[in-house]
Amino acid sequence: MSGKRPMCKSGSITYNKRYVLSRRALIFWTLFIGTGALWGSLCMLIDPSGKILRMDGMLPYFQVLPFAETLFRDYIFSGIALLIVNGLTNLTAAFLLFRRKKAGELLGGAFGVTLMLWIVIQFIIFPFNFLSTAYFIFGALQSLTGALCLIGRAQSEFAAALKEKIENNGYGRVGLNGKKLVVYFSRKGYVKKIAYDLANASGADIFALSVNERTKGNAGFWWCGRYGMLRRPMEISALPENLGFYDEVTVCFPVWVFGICAPVKDFLIKAKGQVRAVRYAAVHFMNASFRSLADEADSLIGLKRLSFQSYRCRFGKIKNVTPAPVATPGENPDKN
Repeated sequence: MSGKRPMCKSGSITYNKRYVLSRRALIFWTLFIGTGALWGSLCMLIDPSGKILRMDGMLPYFQVLPFAETLFRDYIFSGIALLIVNGLTNLTAAFLLFRRKKAGELLGGAFGVTLMLWIVIQFIIFPFNFLSTAYFIFGALQSLTGALCLIGRAQSEFAAALKEKIENNGYGRVGLNGKKLVVYFSRKGYVKKIAYDLANASGADIFALSVNERTKGNAGFWWCGRYGMLRRPMEISALPENLGFYDEVTVCFPVWVFGICAPVKDFLIKAKGQVRAVRYAAVHFMNASFRSLADEADSLIGLKRLSFQSYRCRFGKIKNVTPAPVATPGENPDKN
């Protein structure tokens, strides 16, 4: 199965569905909170007694706060604070979001945290009430939406930069050494980036594994997670041609649920007996090395690896976290 994801183009970057949807949601939250705070503050300033908002009976609760006798004799200070902290701030973030500025996404998420802190004060001074609880949840949702928006932007910009580099022959050495091959599977482009880096460094040919299952988008994430949980291989469309011709093959794979990703697992099983020598590169989100996955890969393909590399990738920022090899008697350690 395969499905198309709605995309949004801005300049030379095509933004993915996560970014498009989370940005729209963040615009909603900033406008909803901002206009609500603006209305509330205007009501407090027009009628400092709080009668318009039916809050005149709640002024005594403010007496637990510092400087209550000066600042909280009426709702003027509260109205000004509400306007500044939750009103103008969120409306500014909404304006920046409409302009597609990254600052709008950062501020939109941050102001969700600000709203939660504002409500925490209400939890302290007011009795339990539905409205305060609801707005605390709104703040949490706003901050979460801001985080998703930033993640979607980072993923989209990463993919666009990689695509541009490939199209502009930034990996000019790929394919110069016809005796080496890099095989990879990638959902988001992170493994693809590492595969191209490795192929460019060695001059190897490169081959992307493909499947007929749904692997893209949020639905693809959960579908791939199912395969990861069940530890099942996912059937690949085809093996590279003349696989036995290459002196060595480097296999790059993402880690799914602490295991080898399902398409690469299928490749290792089907390539058994056809590969002369093998290297591995694992890509994941954690600081762990996942060296045990290299042992599992060895058992699937029926070879002892030449080397193993481990890469931590967080929102496009890649770091080699391969631990120093440990030699054992009668055995050569991995050569990184």
